[in-house]
Amino acid sequence: MSSLKVYFSKLLWISITLVFLTGCDQISNLPEGDIDNGGLFLPDRFEALVVVDSIGNARHLAVNDNGDIYVKLTSAKQDSGNVAIRDINRDGKGDKIAYFGDYPAEEGYGPTSMRIYNGYIFYSTKDAVYRQKITPGTLVPESKREVVLKYEIYTSHIAKTLAFDDDGNMYVNFGSLTDNCQEEDRTPLSPGQYPCLELAKHAGIWKFDADKINQTQQDGVRYATGLRDGIAMDWNHATNSLFVLEHGRDDMHRIWPSLYSEWESAMLPAEEFLEIKEGANGGWPYYYYDQIQNKRVVSPEYRDVDLEVKVSDVVDPIIGFPGHWAPNDLFFYTGNQFPDRYKNGAFIAFHGGGRRAPYPTGGFIVCFVPYVNGELSKSFEIFADGFIGESYNDGMGPSAYRPMGIAMGPDGSLYIGDSRKGKIWRIMYKGDKDDFSESQLSKMEERKALTHIRNPHEINDNLNYRLADEGQRIYNTYCIACHKADGKGDGNRYPPLAGSDWVTGDKNRLIKAVLEGLEGPITVNGKTYNDLMPKMDFLNDEDIAKVLTYIRMNLNEDVGGVQEREVARVRNGTQGEQH
Repeated sequence: MSSLKVYFSKLLWISITLVFLTGCDQISNLPEGDIDNGGLFLPDRFEALVVVDSIGNARHLAVNDNGDIYVKLTSAKQDSGNVAIRDINRDGKGDKIAYFGDYPAEEGYGPTSMRIYNGYIFYSTKDAVYRQKITPGTLVPESKREVVLKYEIYTSHIAKTLAFDDDGNMYVNFGSLTDNCQEEDRTPLSPGQYPCLELAKHAGIWKFDADKINQTQQDGVRYATGLRDGIAMDWNHATNSLFVLEHGRDDMHRIWPSLYSEWESAMLPAEEFLEIKEGANGGWPYYYYDQIQNKRVVSPEYRDVDLEVKVSDVVDPIIGFPGHWAPNDLFFYTGNQFPDRYKNGAFIAFHGGGRRAPYPTGGFIVCFVPYVNGELSKSFEIFADGFIGESYNDGMGPSAYRPMGIAMGPDGSLYIGDSRKGKIWRIMYKGDKDDFSESQLSKMEERKALTHIRNPHEINDNLNYRLADEGQRIYNTYCIACHKADGKGDGNRYPPLAGSDWVTGDKNRLIKAVLEGLEGPITVNGKTYNDLMPKMDFLNDEDIAKVLTYIRMNLNEDVGGVQEREVARVRNGTQGEQH
């Protein structure tokens, strides 16, 4: 009996030693992280390094079994739509970079997917899904490009993201043609089309044979409907089901000003994290999810319609993320490098969206949703932050980087790509997996109080008010001598700004007056003025936006501010274009 005890004691000691050595060996084989983690903030004991920088506007990416990285581009330094990256000396940095693909990255071909499945690299453009066989040891695929799926070209929500299950099926997102299926798209007070005819071929997920080429949409099966634009999509092998994050609709205040405030428009609707079973209905365009009320709500376009689809027929989200964060990739972690709590959990890249004015844009982070006791958590964590950079300045400027694609390397490292400049980070865990504790997440939890992550305050975070404060200084420098401190003019030569339809009316006309000046008679509030207003095109777009916001909001009843991008459009002669 004692000999058996000795035997099992030795066996246990050997097992513990092997586990320890394996863990140490794994850590020792990982490259050193950058001293500043490539600018990222991560949970404790995680490190990051920059693999490559400035490869072109990168969208989704995939990593092969040998560590080679493949990236889909929207623009590139060469006339190719893809790029392959290899780390030759195993220091974590991309030593060999090769552009490939006999089609250009420009002209709308880019905002789409990149996946590796069954020995092929799959990637999509605005009109097709392609595949190429990867030859072992060869960085750039040498095989001929094959058409897997061909579809019609359209201009709205064109990203065809891909997911693959364990049974040989390929899932493709077909985004909606419109914002919310209005009779006149994106037009204030326009009612919704009923029924929404575009649901027949759009706003859903279609399933295809992953091993078949030269398919069309008619060869597939509509797997799910009512999804406005499910760009972030992945198959969860633990639950054996598809998950999608949907981009919610835009501009609720602009289109329905009597129903939604600017703050509500910035917050709503939720970006929905959904488990999608076959036959599921996401509710678009008839319903949206209100994460403030925690319930699904009828869209304003359909309030007076007797809908055949009932709210009970629509799948509810696991999490309703804040509106306009723009979820652009989803990845379920299956590696062994990270602590066990990350196994089968969901990493989500929030690209950061617009459509929040006059509030700061939100997102620009990678979140994590744990998988606990056979189901995904109802709450999320901040896993990677720092993409926003200093130029964001609490919402007053652009982000430095925009997280876009997520992929996993063969050793369990996580790769994150940026769409603005084409930077790729590799994230590694350098701690003892068995000693991981949630205290390592505390500093990331604190980041939820930052401007680009927290819910904006209805008054304090309204950028129009901040612009107005700074605009008063510019007004006092350039405008006060003629138009006076109260904006009422001198009653003789210089017209009033307070109560003037020149100020409260067409923004483009007002901006043009500042840029080009005014000469000749104009009538304001029934009185004619005939003096010269010099052009002030020497002011930059930001300062013009600030001073006009001050004039519109402080010298008049609150009619809303002027955004820097609106000034830029008038200056460039493109004020009628959509951006």
